[in-house]
Amino acid sequence: MKVVVLGTGRMGEGIARLLLEKPGIALAGVYGRRPRPGITDAGDAVGLAGARGTPFDNDLAALLDRARPQVAIQATCSRLEDAMGEIRILVDAGLDVISIAEELAYPACRSPDAARELDALAGRRRVTVLGTGINPGFVLDLLVIALTGVCQRVDRITATRVNDLSPYGPTVLESQGVGLSPDAFAAGVAAGAVVGHRGFPESMAMIAGALGWRLSRIEQRREPVVARVRRETPFVTVDPGRVAGCRHTAVGYVEDVPRIELVHPQQVCPEIEGVETGDEIAIAGEPDVRFAGRPEIPGGTGTAALAVNMIPRVVAAAPGLVSMADLPVPAAIMGDVRHLLAGRRGEVVA
Repeated sequence: MKVVVLGTGRMGEGIARLLLEKPGIALAGVYGRRPRPGITDAGDAVGLAGARGTPFDNDLAALLDRARPQVAIQATCSRLEDAMGEIRILVDAGLDVISIAEELAYPACRSPDAARELDALAGRRRVTVLGTGINPGFVLDLLVIALTGVCQRVDRITATRVNDLSPYGPTVLESQGVGLSPDAFAAGVAAGAVVGHRGFPESMAMIAGALGWRLSRIEQRREPVVARVRRETPFVTVDPGRVAGCRHTAVGYVEDVPRIELVHPQQVCPEIEGVETGDEIAIAGEPDVRFAGRPEIPGGTGTAALAVNMIPRVVAAAPGLVSMADLPVPAAIMGDVRHLLAGRRGEVVA
C-alpha cells in the first residue's frame, strides 16, 4: 500500500515516521506547501533518514504523478476551506484521503455545502474521505459515543480533556493566547485571533448525530488560564499574571435543554501549579457512566497513530465522505498491514 503525506511540520514528520515502521505500507512521497529550494528528497524535507530516496515536491499533482499512491494523509492545515483544494486534487486522482484537519472531522456541522461536494466527488471517484485526530476524532466524540452504547437512556454528557501545551510551537501557542496579558487575551478572542480548541462544534454534531439528537444551538466560551508562577518552554516564557493557556468550553442544546458539555483547558507546564492532565467522560442516564484516564492521551502521538491506523478502515469503506462514527473502531496496526487491506471487492491490496 503506497501512501503519500501532505505536510512537513511536526505532524507530517510524525506520520511519515510511523508509516516507515509499518510492514506492508510504503511511504511513496511527501508534499510541502512551503517552497524548499533545492530539496527534492523526502528524507531531507522531514528529517528522516528512512525516507531518503522518496520524492518530495511542492507541486501536488506532479508528486502524485511520480509516486502513484493509493492513499493520502493530509497534515497541512486545520480549517476545511484551507484543506479543500488539496482534497479535490487527491480525490480526483483516485486516492482515499485521511485528513487531520479538525474541521473535516464532521464538516456537515458548519460547512454543509462543502460536505455535500466532497461526498459527491468521492462517490463519483469511488474513494473515501475521512477526518480524524485525537480531538476531534476520538477522545471527545468517538470515545463518548462508544461509552453511550451501554446506556438505555442518556440525559447529559460532560467530557473534559486537560492537556499540556508545552510540546507545541509558536503557531499553536499564539492560537491559545499563551504569553498575552488577560486584556490582550480578551481582545484576541473578540478579534478571532485567540481561537482555543478547533473542533467543538464538529465533536458535538458527531455525538448528537450518533444518538439521534438534533442540536438547536451551541454556546462557546474562551477564558484565560492565568499563571501564578513563572512557566517556561522552548518557545515561550510566561511570567506571573500572564496567560498560560485557554479554558475553552462549549455547551450543546437539544430543544433548549443542555445535553452535551465539552471542556478543554489547555496550558503550558500545568504540573508547575499542581494541575494533572487527563481525559474524563461522565454520562448521566441509565446507567450513569464515568470514565477517566491520567495523564492525557498525547495529542500529537495519538493523532499520528489514528491517521495511520485508520488506513485499513478507510480502504475497506464505502465511497464518500465519512466520519469516525461511520467506520469500525480503530485498532493499532501491529503486524504486516497487507492482510488487513481487503479491497472493496474482497481482493488483497498489494
